[in-house]
Amino acid sequence: MKKIVYTIVTGLLILVTACSSLDQYPLNGPSSDTYLNDESELRKALYSAYSANSAYTPSSSNYGTWISLDAATDIAFERNSQGLPDFVLGNADANTKYATEIWKQAYITINKCNYLLNNMHRAQNNVTSKVYANIEAQARVIRAYTYHKLIEFYGGVPLVTTMIDLKQAIMPRSSKADIVDFILKELDESVEYLSVQSADKGEITRAVALGIKARTALYNEKWEIAAEAAKSIINMGIYVLNDDFSELFTYAGKDSQEIIWAFQYLKAAKTTHATCRNFGSRNGKGGSSRVPTQSLVDAYQCVDGKDIDKSDMYDPENPYENRDPRLAYTIALPGSIFMGYQFETHKDSVQCWNYREEIPIRIKNEDATNAYATFTGYCWRKYVDPADWANPIESELHQIMLRYAEVLLIYAEAKIEANKIDQSVYDAINKVRQRPSVNMPPLSEGLSQAELRSAVRKERLYELAGEGLRLFDIRRWRIAENVLNGPLYGRPPRGLLSTAPTIDENGIPDYSNVPNREEMRVVEVRKFNKDENRDYLWPIPQREITANPALIQNPGY
Repeated sequence: MKKIVYTIVTGLLILVTACSSLDQYPLNGPSSDTYLNDESELRKALYSAYSANSAYTPSSSNYGTWISLDAATDIAFERNSQGLPDFVLGNADANTKYATEIWKQAYITINKCNYLLNNMHRAQNNVTSKVYANIEAQARVIRAYTYHKLIEFYGGVPLVTTMIDLKQAIMPRSSKADIVDFILKELDESVEYLSVQSADKGEITRAVALGIKARTALYNEKWEIAAEAAKSIINMGIYVLNDDFSELFTYAGKDSQEIIWAFQYLKAAKTTHATCRNFGSRNGKGGSSRVPTQSLVDAYQCVDGKDIDKSDMYDPENPYENRDPRLAYTIALPGSIFMGYQFETHKDSVQCWNYREEIPIRIKNEDATNAYATFTGYCWRKYVDPADWANPIESELHQIMLRYAEVLLIYAEAKIEANKIDQSVYDAINKVRQRPSVNMPPLSEGLSQAELRSAVRKERLYELAGEGLRLFDIRRWRIAENVLNGPLYGRPPRGLLSTAPTIDENGIPDYSNVPNREEMRVVEVRKFNKDENRDYLWPIPQREITANPALIQNPGY
């Protein structure tokens, strides 16, 4: 199959139906009445839906929104004022850019899917039944996936499954529960018509559909459905964990058997992104505009499997030693080599080493002295590949949307919450903890439901940080109001923390016991509005409320 690259397909679709008094068709191209007449046109329409689905990028920087979402949580910070910071500062309203653009792009995607699904019958006699069913199934999954994301942002939304005119567009919100049922039904009815496996990581396969089903069910407390869907992927025997965790987020890992689904980029198709620029260090041609927090750094356990406040292996004078290897794989730590340069954010380190030269030389340390160097003292390593150093705004590095490690953790969490704990729960978590490049100790046997809940929540934090899933985790666990209130900390500009913070059952550090906490960088002070559960949902865009009086705004907006 032709590689699916997420770009706008030319020659395209009419987004809204319209009546016309003209019966004549254009002679030099397709019309809304004749388009979708053969396999080629079906695939163009399908690729257009794929393209729209990937374009949730409210900024002009061509930066994947999903991995940026962590900056709306406790584990990351965004310096740029493009709307996302408003959600953690308590300033978001119905005109905030992220809320408006994600809604808009979602319904563009849904409309493209509806156009294809409502009109593809025109080609039914011109394609094989297998091809027809497969294209239909992919479109239904794209639509289901889009609704999955919509309801996690906004709660209930209008459920549109057909092409509609402006009059029909005046419709109320369907309940979140009804849309969840719709999503699960669409996925169930589509999965058998999808490819079992594809060399193309961008194609929706059976595992992609099952993964979306598992994630949707998990997020909505349908534990048995989530576990069953995840188990179906496990039983395929196709996907395995990548031995080298750090390789997954580089060009070397783009074809890994751990990756189930990824957004693909290609310069030849004029699709690139600037993640390397946004995540990278100042010395490494990066902007350090989206960075991890001290809270995330301190969440990672020591190599003995204990939190840093309980481990004898934790040394405040050498805080990054003897830690879960995923800490250094996920985050560029002070003292490490990053993008070919010595990465040091201590304010007195006015010079550093440039290792990109055949003979290393000392240079001005922009990561310590630049006014826009990382505000937290750290940078992300995920999705920053030295191969992009020459041109960090035109990366072709694929962005992972679903991988096998998440499937294993979904399975474990669902079984734990259903209180159907057996050896398979331990096996799933331990596989993630014990891939060769990580090799953390296995969980102790005989843990209680509460202890296993704590273990799997922490594991999701260590494993999936920087991949855009944290926002939905802290919401569904109902801990957002605890972790998104008060100061957001970076490392001390000079020196180190004198002792470890206290780590709670969710892996969240509390710095109130740290004697020199006043020396920490306060990057910003956050506010979570929990009245009426306001900030557990995003606002419906005001322009939608104005255009559709049947819509009711979320509480507090």
